Amino acid sequence: MSKREIHEQEHNPDEQVNVQESPADTPEMEENLPDLEAEADGEDEAFDVDGSYEDEAFDEDDVYDEETDSYDEDDTLYMSLDEEEKPQVKTKAPKKKKGRKKRRKRAAVAKKKTDKKKGLIIAGVTVGVLAAVYVGISVFFMSHFYINTEINGHNFSAKSVKDVEEYMKDQVKGYTLTVLEKEDKSDTIKGEDISLAYVENDDVKNAIKKQNAFLWPSAFFVKSSTQVTIEVSYDKEALEEQINNLQSVKVEQIPPTNAYPKFDGTQYVVEPEVTGTAVDMDMLHEKIAQYIREFKSELNMEEERCYALPKFTAESKEVQAACDSMNQYIKASITYPMDENVVVDKNLISTWLTVDESMNVVFNENGVREWMASFGDQYDTMGAARTITTPWGKTAEVSGGDYGWSIDEETESAALINSIKNGEVVTREPAYYIGGTAASHGPQDWGTTYAEVDLSAQHMWYIQDGAVVLETDVVTGEPIPAKETPTGVYALKETTMHEVLVGEIVPETGEPEYRTPVDYWMRITWSGVGFHDATWQSTFGGTLNQIPGVGSHGCINMPYDQAAALYNMISTGTPVIIHY
Repeated sequence: MSKREIHEQEHNPDEQVNVQESPADTPEMEENLPDLEAEADGEDEAFDVDGSYEDEAFDEDDVYDEETDSYDEDDTLYMSLDEEEKPQVKTKAPKKKKGRKKRRKRAAVAKKKTDKKKGLIIAGVTVGVLAAVYVGISVFFMSHFYINTEINGHNFSAKSVKDVEEYMKDQVKGYTLTVLEKEDKSDTIKGEDISLAYVENDDVKNAIKKQNAFLWPSAFFVKSSTQVTIEVSYDKEALEEQINNLQSVKVEQIPPTNAYPKFDGTQYVVEPEVTGTAVDMDMLHEKIAQYIREFKSELNMEEERCYALPKFTAESKEVQAACDSMNQYIKASITYPMDENVVVDKNLISTWLTVDESMNVVFNENGVREWMASFGDQYDTMGAARTITTPWGKTAEVSGGDYGWSIDEETESAALINSIKNGEVVTREPAYYIGGTAASHGPQDWGTTYAEVDLSAQHMWYIQDGAVVLETDVVTGEPIPAKETPTGVYALKETTMHEVLVGEIVPETGEPEYRTPVDYWMRITWSGVGFHDATWQSTFGGTLNQIPGVGSHGCINMPYDQAAALYNMISTGTPVIIHY
């Protein structure tokens, strides 16, 4: 019975075929059952031990599809054996078989094993091929240089020793070196002019021996640069002559100038270097010899630093550091209030700042001292020549004395140096010697209150705040060196009463030349010149001082009342101007 008929019977009960159950002890069945069981157990056929048939491709729920003449997996097809082959065997309820799932699982495992074996075989073949290629390339690089290999600046990638040596020999033929110089000038040195020839050696062979052929892949990532000694021979004297005839060597050799801090009127800035035209002959010889060995065709003297180079350039940190330091110095500003303000500021300080050969800032302190000496010469008035106009309108010149401005240059120089270093901004009087000050700055530094003595007129005035408050004729020193009254501008030293004036000791007697008591004593010099009353003089003025014995020993003799009046007006430190 076909599968279609079985299906039709199952779905058409009226036409269902009746199958009778055969006796179990039928001899033919007993003979066939073991075979069926063996087939079911050993080969997983579709017959069950009870004689029913199960299609391995169907499950118990497979359903027959009339349109496609096939079964789905919803119903299990089973039937009784053909009556002639297996009569009277009753079909049992179908049993679900698990053999199909096991076979599927075994098939999947077998397929995985097969795929794995295929993969291993392919991988093995690939590795073998790659290894063979790798070894082959390694063998190649046993006699050839790596990729990315430079020898003396030339690319010899994958070249053999013979290739390198042939290249070197070829370079000698017609070799010319062009030397590029400043100002677009150039010269050439021909190989034939110096008898250039290539000399073989083992350096190239030794270089390739040092190369590990099996490490060739690294050459793709790291550039290999090899320096070998390329020996060439040439006429050294001929080459020296060629070098000396270069235009750059024959021109005037102007040395280079370092970059340096330059004061631009406001601050220090970096002034760029100047290379000049001077040639560094040692470097030029070295580079020309190198270029010839390497058969290079063009030498740029500037790029190869064949010109003498400055030690410091605009990019040198030392130059900028020097600028910064010098700008700190010029922050200082010191003002001296003389008859007009004298200012020590950046314009003057910058003249005292320099740098040494190592770009260290040098502050010229001696320069400060020299300036201070000049400053003192200009503004010191003590002993200097000055002019005065008397109340009578006479103009006279006076010099000498101990009154006036006198700057303590050493002390003030030290103070000024310190102020500059600290960047101080200050207004102050300079340091003066003791007694080295005056009433005012200017040509007539005695101010508006002073005593004046005109030796020519034998007359004196006391002027207070610009007005004459006392004047009188006087008798001054006899006009001989030992007794004349000194000229100059002096500060009054002391005022005392009831003094005894004592003269010089006379060697013959051992006694003073004189002992003269006075009531009013006003000292002008420490040598003994001063104002005092002179009651022994009967008259004053005129030319009495020129008469021996009448003229004084240098003091200014005054009438008693005038001496008393002056004593009550004048004070120590008051300027006293004595002139002709």
